[in-house]
Amino acid sequence: ENILVTEDEIKEAYEKVDEKLLTVIRKALVNIRKYHEKQRQYSWFDSEESGIILGQKVNCLGKSRRLMYRAERQFIRPPCLMNIVPAKVAGVKTIVMTTPPGKDGKVNPATLVAAKEAGVDAIYKVGGAQAIAALAFGTESVPKVDKIVGPGNIYVALQRKPYLVL
Repeated sequence: ENILVTEDEIKEAYEKVDEKLLTVIRKALVNIRKYHEKQRQYSWFDSEESGIILGQKVNCLGKSRRLMYRAERQFIRPPCLMNIVPAKVAGVKTIVMTTPPGKDGKVNPATLVAAKEAGVDAIYKVGGAQAIAALAFGTESVPKVDKIVGPGNIYVALQRKPYLVL
């Protein structure tokens, strides 16, 4: 009925996730953020006596970079954290995640909690090539995106190659 994960679903996920797992997720987020902050590139400029100016200007992709992530139902896969945190560190303003729901129409609670803790702005219950197509072109329900990143099999990777962040 609604492929957008609601705040009630996220609240329910927090109630289901073990406190020890939440502690592990939060520790991982600290470590991942610390690592990626060291990778951040900055603009710099230098001028020579001749008047020549050398340098580089580093800009974020823009106001938004969206993320495709295919979650497994049994456990949280690191890409959930490893794709969201670097985007946040880079200054991305809006991050959207897609993940396939189970047969019950729900997303694994641990995946929802990890995504929320990492700072995702919206989560859509859709996966595979359908998610990539929705993100690449936009639909009535899923916004068109600037970049698509995340794990996937060779067929998924080939379909999203123009959008892949290297």
